[in-house]
Amino acid sequence: MALQDKYQALIDAANAAGVSNLAVREQDGVLYIDGDAPSGAAKDQLWDVYNQIDPNYASGDLILNVNARAEAGSQARVITQESNLNIRKGPGTDQPIVGKAAKDEIITLVSKANDLWWSVRTKDGEEGYAYAQYLEPLA
Repeated sequence: MALQDKYQALIDAANAAGVSNLAVREQDGVLYIDGDAPSGAAKDQLWDVYNQIDPNYASGDLILNVNARAEAGSQARVITQESNLNIRKGPGTDQPIVGKAAKDEIITLVSKANDLWWSVRTKDGEEGYAYAQYLEPLA
């Protein structure tokens, strides 16, 4: 089965969610889906579809590189004990690290994917998912 066929529901969901600059390409046995989601909730929805097709994102044959367009969001302080907080490509510790946020750094919440993982944007513009336990929302 071609990768585009395997992930057609995800591509369809990206189109339905209004992902702009959508680009789908296959290279070296990996399907890349790039674009800009209209909101953090739309991005979270794509991760949900991905997880339905490939539970726990175990296949390693898709790179979902969709960022949420900048939106006014609340802010949160990183409350790690000493180390930096890893910002990951997707909601899970098995996802690659795309950035880090320092202890006490203020970052922007894009959306709350679930109770454990929140979509965030650092002051440097890195966007990804952070473990919610290490974030303290600011009033």
